Amino acid sequence: MRSGPHTVLPGGQEPPDRVIRQDDIVVVDLGPFLAPHGIDAARTFAFGRDTGRNRLVEDLWTLSDAARGAFLANEHVTGRQLHAAVRTLAARAGWTLGTWHVGRLTGEAPGTDVPGLHLAPFICPANDEPLRRSVRGGGEAHWILEIHLVDAYRGFGGSLKQLLGTP
Repeated sequence: MRSGPHTVLPGGQEPPDRVIRQDDIVVVDLGPFLAPHGIDAARTFAFGRDTGRNRLVEDLWTLSDAARGAFLANEHVTGRQLHAAVRTLAARAGWTLGTWHVGRLTGEAPGTDVPGLHLAPFICPANDEPLRRSVRGGGEAHWILEIHLVDAYRGFGGSLKQLLGTP
């Protein structure tokens, strides 16, 4: 769980403990394994009446719905195309993306600090592969949409992670 200024940090960085305050923002990020797939789920909650934080929570859902719509509308959409769509939508809403990707394949999360990292498991600018494809073993690829929006000026962010292809 992250709160306040720690919500701008990308995943994998463990922030110190802090007390949640009035008009704060909190991200709850869970990474359960549902055999054999590891998935991520994250939700952001705004407490109080801060309009910026409340708008961020609403915009996370709006962007998620739009990304899902873009994915479902184009059976050949690539990781690069979907990332560009999410980045554009975030910028139009006044947010910055807080990470270099906006999703990944289900399963064990590939390490992002590995030299020569293969980027096909991520929805990112370097992935020109169609997202609808088969994975090792012949199964259908399933994706986790991971949107992390940041307001660097005000020092807060939020995340929404959920399965991409499900309504």
